[in-house]
Amino acid sequence: MKNLNKSIAKMLVLVGITCFASCSDFLERESDTILPEEQIFEDEVMIRSVLANYYGRVSWGQHIGDDYQYTILDEAGKSDGGPDNIQNYGNDLWRVYDYGLIRNINQFLQSLRESTALDEEDKQVYEGEARFLRAWTYFNMAKGLGGMPIVGDEVFEYEPSMDVTVLQYPRATEAGLYDYIIAECDAISPLLSDETNTHSARANKWTALMLKARAAIYAGSLANYNNKMPSPIRTPGGEVGIPADRAAGYYEQALAAAEDVIDNSPYELQLKKPDDLERNFYEVLSVKDGNTEVIWAQDRIYPGTGQQTAFTTRNIPGSHAEDIDRAYAGPILNLVEDYEYTDDRNGDIHIRDNEGNYIFYDDPLDAFANKDARLGGTVILPNAEFKGIPVELQAGQKVWNSGSWQTVIGQPGERDAAGRLLTSDNGPTRSNDQYINKTGFFFRKFLDEAAGASTRGRNSEMWFPRFRFAEAVLIAAEAAMELGQQPAAVGYINQIRDRAGIQPLTSVTLDDIIQERRVEFAFENHRYWDLKRFRRAHIVWNGVVNSPTAQQYALFPYLVVAPGTPNDGKYVFDRLVFSGSLHPRNFELRNYYNFIDLDWRNSNPKIVLNPFQ
Repeated sequence: MKNLNKSIAKMLVLVGITCFASCSDFLERESDTILPEEQIFEDEVMIRSVLANYYGRVSWGQHIGDDYQYTILDEAGKSDGGPDNIQNYGNDLWRVYDYGLIRNINQFLQSLRESTALDEEDKQVYEGEARFLRAWTYFNMAKGLGGMPIVGDEVFEYEPSMDVTVLQYPRATEAGLYDYIIAECDAISPLLSDETNTHSARANKWTALMLKARAAIYAGSLANYNNKMPSPIRTPGGEVGIPADRAAGYYEQALAAAEDVIDNSPYELQLKKPDDLERNFYEVLSVKDGNTEVIWAQDRIYPGTGQQTAFTTRNIPGSHAEDIDRAYAGPILNLVEDYEYTDDRNGDIHIRDNEGNYIFYDDPLDAFANKDARLGGTVILPNAEFKGIPVELQAGQKVWNSGSWQTVIGQPGERDAAGRLLTSDNGPTRSNDQYINKTGFFFRKFLDEAAGASTRGRNSEMWFPRFRFAEAVLIAAEAAMELGQQPAAVGYINQIRDRAGIQPLTSVTLDDIIQERRVEFAFENHRYWDLKRFRRAHIVWNGVVNSPTAQQYALFPYLVVAPGTPNDGKYVFDRLVFSGSLHPRNFELRNYYNFIDLDWRNSNPKIVLNPFQ
């Protein structure tokens, strides 16, 4: 016990016992000394400080603390400097193997259970939170690696001359690890509060049920779609690969957990601005105060935490920047065109008519009229407003010259002899210059409107939602669809579509689920994992040059210069291969599971390697 608490005490010194990003005033005490065991676990503030540290260590995959990660799939492209050279995906992309954190949590649980500083009810809540974070860690391992060793509550202490084989656990089956995560969520949800908390920074009962629902729907889809591949990906011992006959049971668990959240939780599909659905959707994801949809988030507070995010600083349009940074990355056309029109499920932007002639627009924003409202709440479109000021995006001019169109570009901000703008300060351009947009779009989701949020000295306190009510609804839609319950599936998916202002569906297919999750959860760390669990990733990101799904595309607006014609002063668009990426995205079969690090196996020979190693 002394060893394990010494480990926690040292950790407290390292973190300084300060309120980290997701605490929302969860902790206020500071210390610069190693604290004795009894002081840590006989003081509730100290107990909270240890738990706060664990909350700060569970950010994996895409998130706004690492904007580059958004550019490697089919959601955004990097505008900063020269093009990327991504030819394929690494064997360790977003791999999680954090038994150090699991050990720390198990140490915490041992000491918490022995503490006399808390009454049993409070101890149960803290235990529930710690076990939730442990289950969340295992879930993030399972997504990338499949089944991994489950150590339960064990805290291993190595002693000289001991038999190390007792410390070596074999990998669980993939199904076994998902079963463990689901069982843990069942066990801890009664321990946790069923009430909301400030900025959804701490786990509650509904967070645990959301993890159960997500784990179950992942397991169900893996059992279903992996076994429909010509050569299912599996290992002989089941460390990778879930039997097909388990799918229905997982779907039933996912549906039950999601419906519990839908029917009984204090959360809802937020609709505070029914007359402005674009703004409503932006506020669902990007405004914390009074939010009724986000169930769990990584929160940030200014000042005092040192954990603010530079996402706004790095990605704000140059015309709106408050510091030297700007325009690091932007959404790509692939994503924009996946948002439907209100009366047409094909979301392709109308650029040319059936004869191949340009379609002219009075305002570049008009090209996106009658689109799914989530598009405007997710992406800053050409000439849309941010903080009340239009974001000008103009790549150049299209000059009508002797019966054909001539493209004329300039330096950012340059004008022609008549005073007409050539290229906007914001771009887009195809140059390698820094701080100039190259996709034709800017992020809106998670871009902070607060004064000073795009300065290096302050940065942003924007949160990053991990679970929200809309996911419960779409999990319910997916599970119901897979179980053959079409009326329920249609009802659930249309709740989401109605809030977006688009036409209802009369039936639901897997393609509908993939599409809806694509546009609802853009930039929320779902896309990669969805295409993996549905076994679509190698089809969508097929590595084929000029593939409509694997190649990244940009959309460039141009001012029309055609004096004496009715189109003079209007705008047209060109669809271009995005210059910021040299290669189409190429997801190979080996990428469905991360490789096992050989050092792990050297330390534990019982760890079986993954397929394709």
